Amino acid sequence: MEEIRSAYLDETLDTVRAADFLQYRSKDLPTWCPGCGYFGIVDALYRACRELDLKQENIVTVSGIGCSGRTPIFINTYGFHTLHGRSIPVATGLKLAREDLTVFAVAGDGDALGIGGGHLPHVARKNINITFLLFDNSIYGLTKGQSSSTTPHEMKTSSHPAGNPDTPLNPIRLALAYGASFVARGYAGDPQGLKDIIKNGILYQGFSFIQILTPCVTFDKENRTWKNLKENVVDLTPRMEEKNMETAMRLAQNEPHGVGIFFWDKKRPHYQEILRNLNKGN
Repeated sequence: MEEIRSAYLDETLDTVRAADFLQYRSKDLPTWCPGCGYFGIVDALYRACRELDLKQENIVTVSGIGCSGRTPIFINTYGFHTLHGRSIPVATGLKLAREDLTVFAVAGDGDALGIGGGHLPHVARKNINITFLLFDNSIYGLTKGQSSSTTPHEMKTSSHPAGNPDTPLNPIRLALAYGASFVARGYAGDPQGLKDIIKNGILYQGFSFIQILTPCVTFDKENRTWKNLKENVVDLTPRMEEKNMETAMRLAQNEPHGVGIFFWDKKRPHYQEILRNLNKGN
C-alpha cells in the first residue's frame, strides 16, 4: 500500500512540475515546420526558467527577424520582436535601463552574423549581462533557403544553386576572438543538456554567448540533418576542466559539433559593475 501511495505521490509531483514548466509557454501555437529543432530550444529555455524559478514578469525575450524572430510570441513573458539584426542592441539598452530583468536576445545565424554581425564585438567587449541564444541552422529558413553566414562551403542553396562559394564563419571562435566571457554550444536534439547550458548562461554575470546547433528540416536535407548531428555531436565536458582561451580556440576549430561550455571567465565584472565602480570614484 505504501509503495502504491509513493508511486502516486511521485506521479502527482511530476504532473505539478510539468504544469509549472508549462507556465512559460504562451497560448499561441508555434508556426515552425514539423520536426524543426527550434521546438527543442524553446523547451530547454522553458525548463531553465522553471528550474531557476524566474518570474515571468521579470523576463524579456528580444528577437530579430527570421524563424527565430517568432520566439517571443511563444514564450509567456514580455517580448520584443525587433528589426533585422538588432536583437543584441535592443537587449543591451533594455538591460542597462532595467538591471533587475532577465534578458534573452535570440537570433538566427543569418540574422546575428550577417547584418547583425557588427553588434557582437561590442556587446562582448562591454560584457553586458544578457544571455544570447544563436539559433544556428546554417541557412536562411524563413526566406526559402538562401546561404547564410554559416552555410557550409559548396553547399547548394536557393541563392547558390551551383554551390556556396563562401567560407562559413565559426561562431564559437568568433565570440572567443571578440572577448566574450561565457561561450558555449548546445544541441537542439538534447533539450536536457541544452537546458543546463542555458541555466549556466543565465546565472553568469556577464555576456553569455550560446550557439545552438539545429537542422533546417525543410531546406537542408543533406548537410546539417538530425541524422548528421546525432552522429557527430561530441560532449566536450571531459576535456574542458581548464577553461582557458587557448584550449577553447583549439577545440572550437577541431570539433565542429562539440557541445558544452568552451570558455567561462568567472572573475570578469559585467558592464554595470564597472559603471558603479567608476561612479564611486567621482
